Amino acid sequence: MTTPRDLLIIALDDEGSRAVRAGELSLALAGAELIDLLMAPTIRLDGGRIVPGHLPALADPLLKEAAASFVMAEPFESVGDFLWRRGKSLTERYMATLEAEGVVARRGGHLLRKGHTVLVDSLPRHQATGRWDSAEPVLSTLAEYLGIRHRNTIDPPDITDYAVESVLAGVNRALQELEGERQRRRVEQAAFDNIWRSLD
Repeated sequence: MTTPRDLLIIALDDEGSRAVRAGELSLALAGAELIDLLMAPTIRLDGGRIVPGHLPALADPLLKEAAASFVMAEPFESVGDFLWRRGKSLTERYMATLEAEGVVARRGGHLLRKGHTVLVDSLPRHQATGRWDSAEPVLSTLAEYLGIRHRNTIDPPDITDYAVESVLAGVNRALQELEGERQRRRVEQAAFDNIWRSLD
């Protein structure tokens, strides 16, 4: 299994995860892909930019797709730009993959809505749960960014890898930017509604 798959399974398995929006989850999944590819190692970071390296044989098709999408020429792509580009509709793509593999089952309606998606009792689910229960730091941090909390009180170990820390910081910034944009749109919509009400 990969970190993005584990993160999605944990999000679906958590009672509080129903409030997680696809946009936030997509950004976190893109960050999880970057971290897995850093560990492969397929890439390295240089001044916050993603420098592609040797492309090893990757078993996961979505990770392979992510690796093949990197900008190959200088000045390369920033972590933030990758997250926004790669994150577009990424939740839906991972959900479709897990559904095709039988890890999740659809019960009508849309995925990620309560009562419509069921996690099947499977090896990938047990592996993701084991990683979660051990408070693995990358998975724990990404889940925390999405508002998913451990049921136990285990504190995850500190992350000491600078590149991994940089990607996690990039994910956190992107999530804050997304929320800021949503707030801006809500304010603009409220102002627009007030104008129309004043004309009634």
